[in-house]
Amino acid sequence: MTLTRGTERRFHNPVQKDVVTFLETVEETGRTLVEVELAPGGGTPRHRHGSYAEHFEVLDGELTVHRNGTDHVLHAGETAVAEIGDVHRFANRSDRPARFRVELRPGHRGFEKTIQLGYGLAVDGLVRKDGTPKQLTHLAVMSAWGDMQVVGPLAALNPLLGVLARRAERSGAARALARRYVTL
Repeated sequence: MTLTRGTERRFHNPVQKDVVTFLETVEETGRTLVEVELAPGGGTPRHRHGSYAEHFEVLDGELTVHRNGTDHVLHAGETAVAEIGDVHRFANRSDRPARFRVELRPGHRGFEKTIQLGYGLAVDGLVRKDGTPKQLTHLAVMSAWGDMQVVGPLAALNPLLGVLARRAERSGAARALARRYVTL
């Protein structure tokens, strides 16, 4: 495997206390494959993607994948899929770390950039305790790059996030974030 940019494939989030390791990127193989070490209590809020599905495979521990209103508690060797458009989230509700792989189908470069940006912002102290960026523009760029839409009452923010993301692209702010945080 040849990397054209940075060589670091492991990203640690000191706020959420989890780690994402890139196993394959779109540039390398045409797909996105990551391994996640998720701390107890860690996870994501409910959201959806319009252009890719997430395939989860648990390697160690216990992972809850919530999809379209139903919780699926997975253990080592078990899998779940959040199809394109499914409202989903994942969480570690156990008292020990969970380790799992996520493959995006099709692979998604924007998702890869979003992970690097979010974890970089966390390292720099620019996120809240729940991992959400303190600056709305950073959240907007992450949402746009990762094709992520929030759901529920906060879904009303999606149009605003879209406007802010387009503004960040036009002004060069998104490129500046990529230069600072995106290494793969």
